[in-house]
Amino acid sequence: MNAPAKTMSHPTHKFQLLLRREFWEHKGGFLWAPLVAGGIFLLLSLMGFGVGEMAARRATGNFEMGDGRFQFNGIDLEAFTAQMDAHDLYRLGQGIDLSMMMASTWPLIVLAFVVFFYCLGALYDERKDRSVLFWKSLPLSDRETVLSKVASALLVAPALAVAAAVATMFGFLMVLSAMVLLHGGNPFEMVWGPGSPLKVTGQLIAVIPVYALWALPAAGWLLLCSSWAKSKPFLWAIMIPVFAGIFVTWFDLMQLFDLEAGWFWKNIVSRSLLSVVPGTWFDVVDLSGSEFHGPGQLGALTSLRTTYSVLATPQLWVGAVAGVAMIVAAIRLRRWRDEG
Repeated sequence: MNAPAKTMSHPTHKFQLLLRREFWEHKGGFLWAPLVAGGIFLLLSLMGFGVGEMAARRATGNFEMGDGRFQFNGIDLEAFTAQMDAHDLYRLGQGIDLSMMMASTWPLIVLAFVVFFYCLGALYDERKDRSVLFWKSLPLSDRETVLSKVASALLVAPALAVAAAVATMFGFLMVLSAMVLLHGGNPFEMVWGPGSPLKVTGQLIAVIPVYALWALPAAGWLLLCSSWAKSKPFLWAIMIPVFAGIFVTWFDLMQLFDLEAGWFWKNIVSRSLLSVVPGTWFDVVDLSGSEFHGPGQLGALTSLRTTYSVLATPQLWVGAVAGVAMIVAAIRLRRWRDEG
């Protein structure tokens, strides 16, 4: 009879329950918001293709049949594909990969807003509605509670956003395939073959740990504000770093360290507020030895080699240490600040 009780009280099991709690309480932001963003992109894509088809039909006429091939608006993609060489197919694949990347950014943009406001209200809201008193009555430590919120913001939410991004990407490929079929082409030759959907999917999944490390200072700062602000945590979280930047710039304080004021805005203000935006780490990556041309530029920029090169930069690790320190401070503040 004691074994089940021990299992229920195991720290790992409690942490899983806390993660489930955060997911169900914020399911709309974690799951549905990225999916809705992806769905809006697909709807806009369908509308854009539809408008383009109607405009092309008015310009070139209706259906045509020639040599046993189906043509629409005078465009015969089967004949067009037959004239393409290996280089043309490679460039086509780059363009398709670029399109997939653009499609996948919609859920990831929503992720930035979800993580920002989730961290900002994670500890403040439970004090505001006084549910913190209930949770503190349970055998749950402040450390476990706060860390579950950190894991939800930096691992669970990005994983769900990436899943929505992948679903959006494959949905867009289906839309492209339908358009190719409509114009007499073979989707396997013009979409799925030249493109690299599995490669792009792997790149998106591999970005999650980089995002978690890069976003630590912003998550730590927002959680710290959420833990101590008595009211309006949003204003405190924004005003303190922004006014600090204005103060530093006004009095040229960074000159004491032989640095420009822009360094403070980039490494302090921006990191504390905008690190939750995916891809902002490319600003510190050395791209001097890389050349980007044409539609393959974004694919090269988001390659695993480029993305993981940020792990060799001091900006990431110094920011991560600062984020951990602020998370520790948020844990300690939660132990005594429980007023409404």
